[in-house]
Amino acid sequence: METIVLGVEPRVIKKKEAEKLRKNGIVPAVIYHKGEETVAVSVNELALRKLVHSAESHIIDLQFPDGKIKRSFIKDVQFHPVTDRIIHTDFQLFSAEEIIELEVPVAVSGDSIGVEKGGKLLIILHALTIKGKPENMPDHLVVDVTSLAIGHSIHVKEIPMDAYTDLQIMDDPDAPVITVLASKKEVEATAEEAAPTAS
Repeated sequence: METIVLGVEPRVIKKKEAEKLRKNGIVPAVIYHKGEETVAVSVNELALRKLVHSAESHIIDLQFPDGKIKRSFIKDVQFHPVTDRIIHTDFQLFSAEEIIELEVPVAVSGDSIGVEKGGKLLIILHALTIKGKPENMPDHLVVDVTSLAIGHSIHVKEIPMDAYTDLQIMDDPDAPVITVLASKKEVEATAEEAAPTAS
């Protein structure tokens, strides 16, 4: 997994301070680690947006003005309900041997037989929560959809994890991840066939 350096600035929590930061393209954030005091910081909105909207997950080296670096990952992001701008972020620190839970994006490989027959591929879960050591975390979780037919789904429990060392998916095993929907024309044709003919 790629490591990205992200500059952070310590901030003082004051009334209306967060709103002032956001107006200047800065996002308020906190850094926490089990057993340690939570640290309030701010980060550049544009730099953060690139990470949040990336198709891959990242380990993030948070760089302070004094040159100190703390290794982390994004634990939570809050968006404005209307503008969809990032308004707050939580970073969680970790050590090399620590077991963490990280959201990893789902990537598709192969050409689905259902899509070739006119179906539409739908990714239901765009990211899955993976538990394991940071060094083993993939940038994304690749799911082969070659044998996926129309009306069928790949569930969490059906994703092979042999290629991913000592990692475990924490989501509901029965949750559908990817499915192939029938096209509108096929649905209409099936409905017509099923309809009783007038005598």
